[in-house]
Amino acid sequence: MSNHTLVGKLTLEKVAKLAGVSRSTVSRVVNNHPNVKPEVRQRVAKIVTETGYFPDPVARSLVNQRTGIIGVVIPQQVQFLFTNHYFPRLIQGIAQACNSHDYTLSLFLFHTSEEEAKLYPRLLRNQLFDGIIVADNQINDPLIPQLLANEVPFVSIGRHEDSRVSFVDVDNLAGAYTAVSHFIRLGYKRIASITGPMKNYASIDRYQGYLNALRDRAYPVEHQLIMKSDYTEIGGYEAMQRLLPHKPDAVFIASDTMAAGALRALQMANIAVPNEIAIIGFDDLPHATITNPPLTTIRQPILQAGMLAVETLLDNDNGVPRHLVLPTELVIRSSCGLEKIS
Repeated sequence: MSNHTLVGKLTLEKVAKLAGVSRSTVSRVVNNHPNVKPEVRQRVAKIVTETGYFPDPVARSLVNQRTGIIGVVIPQQVQFLFTNHYFPRLIQGIAQACNSHDYTLSLFLFHTSEEEAKLYPRLLRNQLFDGIIVADNQINDPLIPQLLANEVPFVSIGRHEDSRVSFVDVDNLAGAYTAVSHFIRLGYKRIASITGPMKNYASIDRYQGYLNALRDRAYPVEHQLIMKSDYTEIGGYEAMQRLLPHKPDAVFIASDTMAAGALRALQMANIAVPNEIAIIGFDDLPHATITNPPLTTIRQPILQAGMLAVETLLDNDNGVPRHLVLPTELVIRSSCGLEKIS
């Protein structure tokens, strides 16, 4: 137990008095400043240990220009966030990297677009973040140009057309191309797609990868076989219902969450997978192994992307934008196997 009895809040001044040094000397010790005599550093450190003094984070941030806080903005309504299994996985990766670097994660969620619009000016004025991660890059989102204009350090999850934006992305184009090419190798002819909303770059790239694979092999692009959806399970269910009258024999679906809904629609219609319609998803989320049948999908490194976003934000001291694109991988399961089932 400490021999020092202090009344009231423990301050830098009180620690200085107990150590018999100036307030500025204690500040230099706490912030690991090199210009302190070893015996003085030892004496102050002893008092800090005995009293359990912990520096005020706001005051300390004024000294070392670091707050130890990373903000994460997800420009999606909170209801959508918890119906899409991608985001919890991404946030897990961000949180792991924050914890390993002793950073606090501050997560911003919205119920309405009005709430989102009100938050943006607060983020730009706020001095309590070392940087921000924009965790779902939307096309024409006003936040990105405002962050650039205000010189706020940030990293985007997903590519951006502005070369000044640092981002971590996965190769959505190549992943979708691989999925559709697998269908073609197996001999499927009427290959449909359920896309994400065309308001973010991931959806656009996955759709373009689908088109490129068809065109490279002289397959016709049949627009009635393309259904836009919203990355939700119910969205995938409804999109598959709209597709069925057009009789596809294979469907590339731009997320595992939508694929789960699509599989449920096929079960309700008594359509066998993959015997009558083959399915490939995108993500390789944990539930892809327990769908009925287990889902063939394009694996993207979601956890790694979240971790790399934090690393990129913390390592970018020179201000040069970094553009990281991670590879994807085809994972073959029962919904579309190694050979076509007729």
